[in-house]
Amino acid sequence: MADKEAGGSDAGPRETAPTSAYSSPARSLGDTGITPLSPSHIVNDADPDVSEQQSFLVVVAIDFGTTSSGYAYSFTKEPECIHVMRRWEGGDPGVSNQKTPTTILLTPERKFHSFGYAARDFYHDLDPNEAKQWLYLEKFKMKLHTTGDLTMDTDLTAANGKKVKALEIFAYALQYFKEQALKELSDQAGSEFENSDVRWVITVPAIWKQPAKQFMRQAAYQAGLASPENSDQLIIALEPEAASIYCRKLRLHQMIELSGKTAVNGYSGRDTVGAGFAQAKEHIRRNRQSRTFLVENVIGEIWSELEEGDKYVVVDSGGGTVDLTVHQIRLPEGHLKELYKATGGPYGSLGVDYEFEKLLCKIFGEDFIEQFKIKRPAAWVDLMIAFESRKRAAAPDRTNPLNITLPFSFIDYYKKFRGHSVEHALRKSNVDFVKWSSQGMLRMSPDAMNALFKPTIDSIIEHLRDLFQKPEVSTVKFLFLVGGFAEAPLLQQAVQAAFGDKCRIIIPQDVGLTILKGAVLFGLDPAVIKVRRSPLTYGVGVLNRYVEGKHPPEKLLVKDGTRWCTDVFDKFISADQSVALGELVKRSYTPAKPSQLVIVINIYSSEHDNVSFITDPGVKKCGTLRLDLTGTSGVAVPARREIQTLMQFGDTEIKATAVDIATSKSVKVGIDFLNY
Repeated sequence: MADKEAGGSDAGPRETAPTSAYSSPARSLGDTGITPLSPSHIVNDADPDVSEQQSFLVVVAIDFGTTSSGYAYSFTKEPECIHVMRRWEGGDPGVSNQKTPTTILLTPERKFHSFGYAARDFYHDLDPNEAKQWLYLEKFKMKLHTTGDLTMDTDLTAANGKKVKALEIFAYALQYFKEQALKELSDQAGSEFENSDVRWVITVPAIWKQPAKQFMRQAAYQAGLASPENSDQLIIALEPEAASIYCRKLRLHQMIELSGKTAVNGYSGRDTVGAGFAQAKEHIRRNRQSRTFLVENVIGEIWSELEEGDKYVVVDSGGGTVDLTVHQIRLPEGHLKELYKATGGPYGSLGVDYEFEKLLCKIFGEDFIEQFKIKRPAAWVDLMIAFESRKRAAAPDRTNPLNITLPFSFIDYYKKFRGHSVEHALRKSNVDFVKWSSQGMLRMSPDAMNALFKPTIDSIIEHLRDLFQKPEVSTVKFLFLVGGFAEAPLLQQAVQAAFGDKCRIIIPQDVGLTILKGAVLFGLDPAVIKVRRSPLTYGVGVLNRYVEGKHPPEKLLVKDGTRWCTDVFDKFISADQSVALGELVKRSYTPAKPSQLVIVINIYSSEHDNVSFITDPGVKKCGTLRLDLTGTSGVAVPARREIQTLMQFGDTEIKATAVDIATSKSVKVGIDFLNY
């Protein structure tokens, strides 16, 4: 086994599950691998260059959401003004919003046509037969969360069933935002705004795995927001972190507190949910014309009550996912420290749509609903829009029914499909809380609507309960409820009922824009987040001296009379370990064979923290450093050549470097989760 063919499996295609042929450092490319220089030392020093920033005139943040998206910006000269993008054409009754739906339309030739309301309205107006040729996509961001083996080639399915490359769709969407933002900036400045003047920030859920975060960065490069050579122009921010940064700036008049303890703004807790929210909405509606938000350059009042070491939870509930993050305050600057690695799951408001779809299947039959979606995709979209605005009217104390208009083509197609009327189906279905009204509407009782919310809200509460069991989280002072789904009174009430006695529950007034504004603030001062938790364990594959009895016999490799143990995982950092931003972890290695001139260092990651070998289950290769030292023969090299390997843990990216100490030759690589 030891004399396995040079070239190993490294040269081959993407690796599959670990087998004995798994590329071990010793057997790949005919090299002899590296071995730690004893003693192995770690130096944790923050990189002095991190603060060297190139200067940008403006920061533009894009909140690319599952259901809706938008951008906001701030000029670096006046960081206290955050401007939210212009009003979008279109818009739905009952949904006042500064964001646009995350929907995209491609022509039958697969060229970008439109985004947002424009895409939806154009698609809706197409003749049904023509519509089948066009590619319409919505709610596609979830695919990045749910795909286990995401690659650059992952597909998305359009409403007509055709497949398109996810990377292309994400790049089109980002390019659209780039063009809109640059156009708005140019109009405002009265002169052409260049992309190089902009620092871009894109927000992603904290619970996304690394490949999904990297995918977003690749899509942004393809859309021309930044380039691999100029990667600092783009920051990938985590949604709950952005929300957290914004919440620190809140003044009391900018939020609603859901607890009976104190009267906020003169309301007692009992009527806060209803009256307070109504009044707040009125206030927002009046200010809607002004799209500029002043962020006072102070720590908000609520923040001034927090002391060093205080903890708070940010619950970011959006369309697709719910993200929970626990932060702790570090004074005097009020920097944030992530206390507990982000958790959450796919419990966004989409869950409610899914329950509605299940209800329709129960009434009209799954076979009909599936057919209807394929044959009348635009009408299906209309039906979901009608549901969306009624969904927003659901409230705990509602007594009158909610009416959902069925598109004419639904009623018509059902009659053709089944031979009887929609009304007949409702009577027959014994779903007793949904009735048919003669105006062509489904009439849902409030209980029926609340039942659609229940599974999703239960999952969120359940998840929060688990989180509150953790010792690090037991003494939380505040819970900030943010994200689009946080506007749902049913969710507010459930969170208040479950946790109101444990901590103070706060909702920023413009809750749907919280993340967007926080992302702008983050772009203006990326150093505000000081400590993160590493989501994975990272290390490199090395050879160690073989120790009888300690190392498994199948790992024994004899080279030039020396007995080595192969496939050893030499750990750089463990999952859930605290990592300071810009922190460097260093290790020194030496080639197992002194004459070796091409040194290959393979980097591996795992979700587990107790990893011994790179062949352990769940270990994935995510980077290769190839240091070529040929042509350096004139240099006096010590008998044990020192190769220093450094890993720098940055915002959501990780960079690795290998340096040959004798010649200072070095090679750099970004950790890559998509191409291995």
